[in-house]
Amino acid sequence: MASLVWDCLLFFLPSMLLFLLSLALRWPRVRCWTKLGVRAAGWKLWVIICWILELPLNRTTRTNSPGTDFSSGQISDGLRIFCKPTALAKYLLRHCGSLTRSRLAAWPEGDPHLQTMYSLLCGEPRDTLRFNRDHLLLRDGGIVALDWAVGTRQGEAGVRKRWEGRKEHHPGGKGLGCFTSTPPVLLLIPQYWGGVTPHLKALCHQAVRQGFYVVVFHPRGTAGCALTTARLTEFGDPADLEQAVAYIHSCHPSSALVAVSSGSGSGILLSYLGECGSSTHLTAAAAISPVLLGQPWFEAAMPPIYRWGALLQRKLLLSRYGSSFRGVLDVDRALRSTSFKDFEETLFCSSAQLQHQGASQSPGNSESGSLAPSVTWALGERAYPAEDWETYWERNEPLRDADEVAVPVLCICSGDDPVLTPASALPLHLFQSNPYFLLLLTDRGGHCGFTLEAGEEEEEGEGEGIWSHIVVLEYFRVVADFLKGEERCGPPEENSLAGLRNRTHNAASHRRRRPTVIRRQRPPAHEQSCVDAEEGTFNWKRSYTR
Repeated sequence: MASLVWDCLLFFLPSMLLFLLSLALRWPRVRCWTKLGVRAAGWKLWVIICWILELPLNRTTRTNSPGTDFSSGQISDGLRIFCKPTALAKYLLRHCGSLTRSRLAAWPEGDPHLQTMYSLLCGEPRDTLRFNRDHLLLRDGGIVALDWAVGTRQGEAGVRKRWEGRKEHHPGGKGLGCFTSTPPVLLLIPQYWGGVTPHLKALCHQAVRQGFYVVVFHPRGTAGCALTTARLTEFGDPADLEQAVAYIHSCHPSSALVAVSSGSGSGILLSYLGECGSSTHLTAAAAISPVLLGQPWFEAAMPPIYRWGALLQRKLLLSRYGSSFRGVLDVDRALRSTSFKDFEETLFCSSAQLQHQGASQSPGNSESGSLAPSVTWALGERAYPAEDWETYWERNEPLRDADEVAVPVLCICSGDDPVLTPASALPLHLFQSNPYFLLLLTDRGGHCGFTLEAGEEEEEGEGEGIWSHIVVLEYFRVVADFLKGEERCGPPEENSLAGLRNRTHNAASHRRRRPTVIRRQRPPAHEQSCVDAEEGTFNWKRSYTR
């Protein structure tokens, strides 16, 4: 009899324990203790995983660089802005409400590595975005791909009608910051190694819902785009993007054109803005987790899991066209590379190529020989590989012509970004002295992550739980409102951005460039009126007239 009782007790013991546990969890104090215990155990397990994968846990999230009260001001919890106190910056702080709602997710959702991996590898379970591809023939015979977002399965008929009218606008569309017959065009530039990440695709979804024409720029040879020349795009070579922007502008001549880069794609975008200056067709630009200093980023020690992941994509691209490159490059050496620096130097520096071709062959002959003289003249120095690693960055550093940028640029960076250099190494002096650059620096967010807390996602709306996307799209709206207000203050030919571009296009095209990050510190005499001697503030309207 006793044995039967014990058997019954042991049989019902698990169920009794679960019942008692469910009763205990109804008490708030027990529930809080349980949550803290599970969180602590999960953190210990995550520390072990990071140790095995050689992932850093502690990153600098604060900067100690001196600056004005405005440029280093804390505008919300965990978010600071670095910029010159211009009229645009003040207008942005007053009207961009998403800056004050930057409650980013905490651990574990807000872990920098989890956010980074999710944004690069994982996406929404239902991919409903559809694209139509245009192939653009370039001056040197190369091809780049432009993917136009034609909408989602929800409302597919309406979006198809928009696509059919891509080159002829119809009234009734929602424009940038106001109602107009010409909806704005959003140009997206993916990572340097190509492909549309889930993070960038989520931005496409949100922009399409807000009424943008969305187009994704794919450099030659990436994302299934055919490679018709024995040339790959250098990190900071904006020549292909410049031709793509001109084509997009010709398709939508009356629409505002804005651009967003993701991660290392900022190298092309920032270089384009610097080289084109005031002749660009862009109205504003933004860069999410940008690579502001290219050479230190390529030379820095990146965590192995990110380094090997990015190198794998680059090597797969090279191996796909390996037979075409073996005559001009040491493909085997590039495929054996274990760092970004070695791989990039092997592809684009003649010092590495001569070891493969032989010292008797002059640099660039094998590549430029297949180009027509007119094409070689159009490409200039880029028709030939760089002499060495330092020369390569003299012509490819993203901020080499930063003082020539003539449109507002918003950079969003995270202090715990595991892919980029620490926040303390950011060129804060650029944002504090150049009125066209603004930096938003958060304490957490990872690389192209910036996930909001669960409650914030519900407030922002379905599918809009990425803070950087919300800020970027609202930033474009606020900039458009600001520039329209500035243009109404005077004659359009004097105060408008278009008037300045018409007057300076020829001068910008013949401007001699020097390979430095920030060069011009003393404005010409006719620009001195842009700075108020007493307050030291920048008058944004005058910057377009002088």
